Amino acid sequence: MKNRQNVLTAALTGLAPAVWGSTYLATTELLPPDLPLLATTMRALPGGLALLALGRKLPVGIWWWRTLVLGVLNIGAFNFLLFIAAYRLPGGIAAMIMSAQPMFVVILAALFLSERIRLTHALACVMGTGGVALLVFKGTVSLDTVGVLAAIGGALCMASGITLTKRWGRPEDVGLLTFTGWQLTAGGLVLLPFWLSLEDLSDGLTGSNVIGFAYLITLGAVLSYIVWFRGIERLPAVAVSFLALGSPIVATLLGYLVKEQTLSVLQIVGMAVILLAVVLGQRRPPKPKPEQTHPAPPRSTAPPSHDQPALEQKRSG
Repeated sequence: MKNRQNVLTAALTGLAPAVWGSTYLATTELLPPDLPLLATTMRALPGGLALLALGRKLPVGIWWWRTLVLGVLNIGAFNFLLFIAAYRLPGGIAAMIMSAQPMFVVILAALFLSERIRLTHALACVMGTGGVALLVFKGTVSLDTVGVLAAIGGALCMASGITLTKRWGRPEDVGLLTFTGWQLTAGGLVLLPFWLSLEDLSDGLTGSNVIGFAYLITLGAVLSYIVWFRGIERLPAVAVSFLALGSPIVATLLGYLVKEQTLSVLQIVGMAVILLAVVLGQRRPPKPKPEQTHPAPPRSTAPPSHDQPALEQKRSG
């Protein structure tokens, strides 16, 4: 029964990366061009403020700085670095580097969560990166140093966010919706000054832009992050990290179905390898068998010997 619940939890949690895989199509087709900071800020801040209004509860004490750290790692810095990498690294190199994220979680979980590094997880990391390479890599491309560093930083941010969210949990008197609102708001507020200073929205918004932002705010942020943080609470950190590999699969399939992009045999093989890596990443070590205990010897029911009164008299004397 518990294994079935774990499978259902993993399947539900995997919906979040699936939705995130669709945000690329929504961004290119519905949002204003060349405004990544606007897209990221609008994705996080309005939904976070709405959840705060519903929960009517602010962080207390230590949770002020914890919320800031988690909001930056899970949302603000992660999305900012992801957009930089995507703009500066052609040919899917950013996705390849980001696919190293589960490897970082394996290491961090061993250091901070006492999760043992297993051979299965190491194999799944290699398979995941190889599968993403088959899925998105196209030819030989030049590497931009800033883009590579941004992709590595984004992978580290996501890995650190998963690990710390698992380690700290959430306050007992705070619901999941409110906890998600804290992080979305913190991440959005961190991005807000960058957007105001670096980008310009002088042309205004079209009807398609409004639809795109509504999709990013609802499915792309609020609902998906609620599901994501729920999964982090209930699954091992390493298992959650491998579920994120589903994002490039959805992005590739949507490009094939909606934008009539080609889908090669190598890409199909890459998808199969990624899915196998995700399945391997969900496996847990077998529970140790309880130690066998020998039953206590039965108490003697023999009648007392004739020397027993003398022995008792000797002890009392």
